[in-house]
Amino acid sequence: MSEQKLRSQQWFGKTGKDGFIYRAWMKNQGIPDDYFQGKPVIGICNTWSELTPCNAHFRELAEFVKKGVIEAGGFPVEFPVMSLGETLIKPTAMLYRNLASMDVEESIRANPIDGVVLMCGCDKTTPSLVMGACSVDLPSLVISGGPMMKGKFKGKEIGTSDVWRFAEAYKLGELSQAEFIEAEACMARTPGHCAVMGTASTMATMVEALGLSLPQNAAIPAADVRRKVLAQQSGRRIVEMVKEDLKLSKVLNRQAFENAIRVNAATGGSTNFVIHLLAIAGRIGVELDLDDFDKFSKQVPLLANIQPSGVHFMEDLYYAGGLPALMNQMKEFLHTDIITVNGKTVGENIANTPIYDSNIISTLETAFKPDSGIAVVKGNLAPNGAVVKPSAASPELFKHRGKAVVFENIEDYHARVDDPNLDIDETSVMVLKNVGPKGYPGMAEVGNMGIPKKLLEKGVKDMVRISDGRMSGTGFGTVVLHVSPESAAGGPLNWVQNGDYISLDLDNRSIHWEVSDEELEARKLAQPFQAQAHIRGYVGLFIDRVSQAHEGADFDFLKGGSGSVVTRDSH
Repeated sequence: MSEQKLRSQQWFGKTGKDGFIYRAWMKNQGIPDDYFQGKPVIGICNTWSELTPCNAHFRELAEFVKKGVIEAGGFPVEFPVMSLGETLIKPTAMLYRNLASMDVEESIRANPIDGVVLMCGCDKTTPSLVMGACSVDLPSLVISGGPMMKGKFKGKEIGTSDVWRFAEAYKLGELSQAEFIEAEACMARTPGHCAVMGTASTMATMVEALGLSLPQNAAIPAADVRRKVLAQQSGRRIVEMVKEDLKLSKVLNRQAFENAIRVNAATGGSTNFVIHLLAIAGRIGVELDLDDFDKFSKQVPLLANIQPSGVHFMEDLYYAGGLPALMNQMKEFLHTDIITVNGKTVGENIANTPIYDSNIISTLETAFKPDSGIAVVKGNLAPNGAVVKPSAASPELFKHRGKAVVFENIEDYHARVDDPNLDIDETSVMVLKNVGPKGYPGMAEVGNMGIPKKLLEKGVKDMVRISDGRMSGTGFGTVVLHVSPESAAGGPLNWVQNGDYISLDLDNRSIHWEVSDEELEARKLAQPFQAQAHIRGYVGLFIDRVSQAHEGADFDFLKGGSGSVVTRDSH
């Protein structure tokens, strides 16, 4: 391999003043001269932050990536980018996904980097890093941080999905504040992201299904030493990828996206998968639309018995054979001849991978549930579509008609949901407006509205809920999400009123608002739509330029990559 083929040599291979400056200041870190003479420079894009607890172990994990890079003859350089911690950031980490992706894109493009290892964990860190890397299109590989070990509380195994159950028990007086505090430490007892198939685990599963990580990346627990071994192997492999010029665009073809959709169905992955995969496709230039998620999910049953769609945890999935064993069971649904980042095909990666526990991973013939994946519903309430997760919903509510109980925004919901005088019963349809991309802003995970206390006291466990927002991947229920266009963009949802009848027919993929066109026009005249006033700074940019949910909620000016161009010398 000649030096001219290495992008980094446009910095370190220069003679004279420019070369002196590029190399000299790097040498103050104790880097020997031979590192600048043709070694592939591997950027380690690290989202470590103490404000992102899921990624708080990444400093140590990065050292194992570096070991692998050095062993393979590469030159590792670790750099930070904006980290998004789902549990702390207000108003929602999703508001900053696109900003973080821009940080990643420009950090890679502006620096002497030949290949990148993307260190991802908490929900938005994975899509933001992959989106940014796609826009540059260098050889890139993902290493996820891994799920935390399952928790133990009062003799039971618990995970993040239990937060919703604990919240209902607390509301009913069945769980005290002291017990809540005890459960906190019992649940989050090791490093790592959520132990269930929440959005973080869905994203780790997504990158493995796309072929962007080494096999078994999705499920090895963060605390398991084999996660460190995988990181070291990833460091070795990225150096070889640079030599092979195996760029993201060579891995992320249309077939890879279809595989990811089908694997998401079989694993009961998060609805957030939709919005992130659409954004990634837009960055790499693959045509993908909302209907594809329904089309390629159909006929794929639930093969992973993992919460919230099942009962077990991510570490159990790993012990049962991991994602390769699950994918091997559904290989008839997959494109097995496409390349992945380890240089092997999907088929080669999943061959001869047995199931070790049939209670965790099923065969197609013994699937845990027939309904899985993402159902896309459309109708006059959601002309551009909305999504439902059938595997986490109640079958008796798949077909339902009820009167709307409307909350104009999240503050209205919090103020009234537990009012004993609220006119609502178990047949009602809860509707939440103004929590979409523009409306919140950032499209928060509030779509799985908590059920009113007076209905919980009656034993009601689920209701049809509709919003233009998102739902945590750890959540569950018969929840219609991502209604597009959203309220704040002038979508029909903006004019829904209390008492309007809404019909959901999941089998026929429809959602119908029983209001005539004439009545809708009258409401629009009586209550003209008003766009949000301009806000300064990044939030204003977000509201002005974010696309709708069915397009991935990315910025319109970021669709399509601009490549790994090298900027002019600045000296």
